[in-house]
Amino acid sequence: MFADIVVVGGGASGMAAAIGAKEAAPGAEVVIAERLDRVGKKILATGNGRCNLGNLDVSPAHYHGSFRKMSSIISEHPAGDIFRSLGVLCAADEQGRMYPRSNAAATVLSALRMKLAEVGVKEICGFELCTYLRKGDKYELSSYDGQKISCRKLIIAAGGYAAPQYGTDGSIVRLLREKGYKIEKICPAVAPLRVTSESVKGLKGVRVKGIVQAYSGDKLLSAEEGEIQFTENSLSGICVFNMARYFQEYEGSLEIRLDLAPDMTYDELKEYVREQCTKRADYELNDLLTGAFAKNLAVYLVKNTIGRPMTDRIETITDKEVEKLCRSIKDLRFAVTGSSPWKNAQVTAGGVHKSCVGDDLSSLLEKGVYLCGEILDMDGDCGGFNLQWAWASGFTAGRNCGASLKGADR
Repeated sequence: MFADIVVVGGGASGMAAAIGAKEAAPGAEVVIAERLDRVGKKILATGNGRCNLGNLDVSPAHYHGSFRKMSSIISEHPAGDIFRSLGVLCAADEQGRMYPRSNAAATVLSALRMKLAEVGVKEICGFELCTYLRKGDKYELSSYDGQKISCRKLIIAAGGYAAPQYGTDGSIVRLLREKGYKIEKICPAVAPLRVTSESVKGLKGVRVKGIVQAYSGDKLLSAEEGEIQFTENSLSGICVFNMARYFQEYEGSLEIRLDLAPDMTYDELKEYVREQCTKRADYELNDLLTGAFAKNLAVYLVKNTIGRPMTDRIETITDKEVEKLCRSIKDLRFAVTGSSPWKNAQVTAGGVHKSCVGDDLSSLLEKGVYLCGEILDMDGDCGGFNLQWAWASGFTAGRNCGASLKGADR
């Protein structure tokens, strides 16, 4: 089979790239080669099935990696404008997170597939790329089961390692590394962070609002307020997700510190605890903080800070123990032991470095190859920023790739 442009990967950036390529070169034969049995499966899982497709805030502060300076292309392709042009009405919540008004990810995928059909993009599903080779002025793509496609131009939009259940297992990243592309260190981003099971024993299922700070030694890396969630061996919640990418750079020295009473100063908290010591003097220690925290967390804090039987009476607690308890509430520390499994990650930190890619998202190593989406060294915070990058980089790569066909013999 021959096509003018083949897009490897039928996810968010791949579909955007295919549409962009056809807009720039309407007469070109554009094909999406997708490894799964249909395109866009990961889109259906985003935003808990609602599809958090973008964010009103397009500032570079929400992006990380060697492509960060290229985040300006996002402002050139606002998610709301893209989907309004596709007939999808969007609405933003108080955090600026954009969703389709239908609150259904299927609305987004259906609109994209309708546009692909309208402009004449073909979809070849079940094509798992094994390798591609330059032969003369064309590229020949081979799948693991022996299928072959030839093309003039190639757009690689195959995603990273995150959420392999939706078709992105990092195999194309490995292929590009073998071809000489510089690959920035890979790790899960927008994901839970692993800690020792012992350090969170008894907290599984607990949710609490607080401030999360990421530290390496005495260096504060980032801080964010929100809901913190505990599992049997990890810290979770959006405010934790946004710290996950730091594991890439600070593996072995990353620490998470929690302020579980962000609305109170240390002195205010100490005054409250002392009041409870008086009011609940005849009760056991495990009842000391139940007026401020869920039972599991209240017991955990007292038990792990004071370290004596929870059946002791509250009246026995000393001033030093109160001070130690308050310090723990305001600065509860967890050493990060690992990153989340890829199946629990929403996006990949790391990928193809900017030094290998031009400002038009064309490869500087291979003529006629363009790259976009998660495969590039660019990741955003949780809140629609990663899909926003997928659409913007996809349209940019697609339109530039399509424009490069103009004037060429077809």
